[in-house]
Amino acid sequence: MTTVDDMDFEFRTARPEDTQAIEALDGSFTTRSIFRVAITDDGFAFQEIPADPPIHKVFPAKDADGDPAPEEDPNSRTFVAVGPDRLAGFAAVSYVPWNRRLVIEDIEVAPAHRGQGIGRALVGHAVEFARERGAGHIWLEVTNVNAPAIHAYQRMGFTFCGLDTSLYDGTPSSGEHALYMSMPCP
Repeated sequence: MTTVDDMDFEFRTARPEDTQAIEALDGSFTTRSIFRVAITDDGFAFQEIPADPPIHKVFPAKDADGDPAPEEDPNSRTFVAVGPDRLAGFAAVSYVPWNRRLVIEDIEVAPAHRGQGIGRALVGHAVEFARERGAGHIWLEVTNVNAPAIHAYQRMGFTFCGLDTSLYDGTPSSGEHALYMSMPCP
């Protein structure tokens, strides 16, 4: 398997000229399992179950929401992984001072580059930024049907810390559950 150490990738803060490539990146995924959410007397539990047939999920196009560009907000950054010929992935993060939390708002790796360590390297840049800001922990949200991402986050040290069973109601993801994962800022 080819890894990020074997390839020529540049990891850096996004520039304005990266915007179109970030918006065009294919964040879709296919999974053969999902995490079923069970509400229990003591809280909640997850059970990984097979998805037969496999699920292929394509996320809706990103909306321009008027948020300041990362370079305009000292508590936000977008990190990119750029290969020899194109953008391979990105991670958009923001620091929330009141609770010392760094939030991974979005992270995507192009399908051709998954499993090569790019996501881990992008999270590494997020961790460095979290340390600079004095974050106590790093937090993210992922849909329960994105088992490949959940497994990757677990390998990086994230653990489940909560869920929202109604976050996606009224959206194309209705019926899915938002799972929250966190890890201490090392």
